[in-house]
Amino acid sequence: MPDRDPAGWPWLKERLGGLRQPRSTAPGNSPAVVRTAVVTDSAAALPADWVRAFSGDGRLAVVPMPVMVGAEIYGEGEDDITDTIALALASGKPVKTSRPSPGQFEQAYLAAGRLGFDAVVSVHISGELSGTVDSARLAAARVGIPVEVIDSRTVGMALGMGVQSAVRAATGGGAAAEVRTSAEQELARTRVYFYVPSLEQLRRGGRIGAGASMWGTMFSIKPLLAVVDGKVVPLEKIRSAAKAIARLQEIAVSDAASRPAGLARFAVHHFGNPAEADQLALELATAVPGSPPVQISALPAVLAAHAGLGVLAVVVGETTPAADPEPSAGI
Repeated sequence: MPDRDPAGWPWLKERLGGLRQPRSTAPGNSPAVVRTAVVTDSAAALPADWVRAFSGDGRLAVVPMPVMVGAEIYGEGEDDITDTIALALASGKPVKTSRPSPGQFEQAYLAAGRLGFDAVVSVHISGELSGTVDSARLAAARVGIPVEVIDSRTVGMALGMGVQSAVRAATGGGAAAEVRTSAEQELARTRVYFYVPSLEQLRRGGRIGAGASMWGTMFSIKPLLAVVDGKVVPLEKIRSAAKAIARLQEIAVSDAASRPAGLARFAVHHFGNPAEADQLALELATAVPGSPPVQISALPAVLAAHAGLGVLAVVVGETTPAADPEPSAGI
């Protein structure tokens, strides 16, 4: 069954909660030293309580991405802007996004150094969709602490799953190279599929071509899209919203079925349509019995600004066998 409460995430807490206890090392059973900090951006859509749990000691930092509604600038994660963006989109008011400044990343990296970390692994939204990773690279070149910057080539909880894997490796005492590898392997296993009632907002933000947007509007097409190699690409063209959502479910279930038995997991994002997200999550859980509870969350504002109202997205990823060591070691 889906887990609707973003403050709960019981399965995710059970699997990842042990990260707060450093993994034990061999003979003396002494705790591993967390040497590598992880930095990401708010497009990762990480649950707020999970971020709070692992950011207290500096091992995780989330840099907010700015969203502009008219002349006002808001910080994702710093301001409660969901209703503001929804009203703006509904009324046709301009909504734009921007990348964080290099200075914001520089502050995050320097903070990690002051806290005693040896290195940073910085994992970010696809460079095809945002200049965020460029800001991170500029900042990395200006600080003394070594920084590994990763272009995730994806968005939402697909990016978030990679970040969680990086935090897991860092908590186990992994050096930057190991943490980077863990994130990249997890990112390679994630897929993002989504439905939008209209392509117009994606066109305005330059995330899809004007020709595709016009074609969809003229013929009342309800498009299904995917994130492939960092870009938003058309997947299928459906004639009705109901059929499009049903097909979205079929595609996600088929993807899950192609993975090793028992490893597939889902996350569902929405914006302005929580009831549809609940229903989709329920059907995914029913279609793939034994999978972890479907994680449901509103799309981060920086992504909702481009996808628009009514979006439904499904992230398909995998649980990791490496997340099941001896009980005392956490995940």
